[in-house]
Amino acid sequence: MLKYYARTFLPWILLAVVSGFDDRAGAVTGLVAALALLAQDLRRGHRADSLILEVSTSVFMAALTGLAFTVPGSPVLDYGASLAIGWLGVTAWGTLLLGRPFTEGIARRQVSEEIAATDLFGKINRVITGVWAAGFTVMAVVLGCVQHWAPDATALLVAVKIAGFTVPAVFTARYPEIARKRHFARLGLPLPEMPANGASGPSPR
Repeated sequence: MLKYYARTFLPWILLAVVSGFDDRAGAVTGLVAALALLAQDLRRGHRADSLILEVSTSVFMAALTGLAFTVPGSPVLDYGASLAIGWLGVTAWGTLLLGRPFTEGIARRQVSEEIAATDLFGKINRVITGVWAAGFTVMAVVLGCVQHWAPDATALLVAVKIAGFTVPAVFTARYPEIARKRHFARLGLPLPEMPANGASGPSPR
């Protein structure tokens, strides 16, 4: 899962790095990376509900690229980092409001259909998506403040981004097992062993 998120956020990382030298080059780099990753996943036959972030990323990068080339001096480009993360936040909150948390489609790649159909699976992914959504929102606000009042504080901007992605990622890696333990303890049942690949195993509603 952590490898997945690192890969998914690659266009955003490239955007942040390259935009430090040139806004247009950063936007184009992010767009090319986003489209390449999306095309690769489509060729692999991944379900549409597991590509929400990829599609959202491609849409944002396309819009940003258009802005960078048509209005290169726009002050909006000075807030590229906060806008990018804010877009991810809107995407995450939107999937929750629609009852289709974006992490659910991703997690389905790792489990059997039996497990994916349980209430526990859905609850875990609603919590995880909520944490990512909250993390994106806080990060976007903090980045916007830094870009407004201390735009040259590169180290601070980098630190905010690292913290903003690391905290939800660590939570995503640890929370499912914690939730499973609580669930079975509440039912008074022993915790079943999960297979190494997480693809099967009992998980009652």
